[in-house]
Amino acid sequence: MSNGAAKVIVVTGATRGLGEAMTAGFIDAGHTLAGCGRTESAVASLKDRYGDPHRFSVVDVSDDSSVAAWAKQTLAELGPPDVICNNAALVNTNANLWDVPVDEFSDVIDVNIKGVTNVIRHFLPAMIERGRGVVVNFSSGWGRSTSAEVAPYCATKWAIEGLTQALAQELPAGLAAVPLNPGIINTEMLQSCFGGSASDFPDANRWAQSAVPFLLGLGPADNGEQRTVHM
Repeated sequence: MSNGAAKVIVVTGATRGLGEAMTAGFIDAGHTLAGCGRTESAVASLKDRYGDPHRFSVVDVSDDSSVAAWAKQTLAELGPPDVICNNAALVNTNANLWDVPVDEFSDVIDVNIKGVTNVIRHFLPAMIERGRGVVVNFSSGWGRSTSAEVAPYCATKWAIEGLTQALAQELPAGLAAVPLNPGIINTEMLQSCFGGSASDFPDANRWAQSAVPFLLGLGPADNGEQRTVHM
């Protein structure tokens, strides 16, 4: 299945959940993927599954030097991405805010906010120089509303909404930054929050059938606009 001219697409958190489903969908649509994840065995599995010209790397997005090395190699091999999907994220174990361990809170902040910024820092200048591209920063329903026991996650996703809309004001014509609410999807992350009721929602592969063409259709007209994937 083809969706226009082939694009280079960067996906963080590509080894599971929404990232893995998007990766399959983009590749099936004829596009070239540069994906990353933190688990070496999962990254190796993607390499074996898809091969060239796609690139999969072990990267901790919260580590700026790791992202810098990944971006340098990716840009040299594939050129500037047409779309960045800043998808990698962590959610805290359900708990009242005052009971969330310090290290766990820091991990959520480091991946969900700093990780997004690290990817932007090292990929976006090449996109600006070329004069086109879309940065999609994955937010959440919990970036526009709140629930008990997920305060750290809510804080990061509200931050992504603000960060992305401010970034949109900084971009030159031809580019876009979009905060995206993917919807409620049955992934491991949702299961950790919702328990058994997560199965009431569509899985990641079904979601990707709607999300991939939606993401490919984003452009300069969407700059700074809050978007949501509807199925």
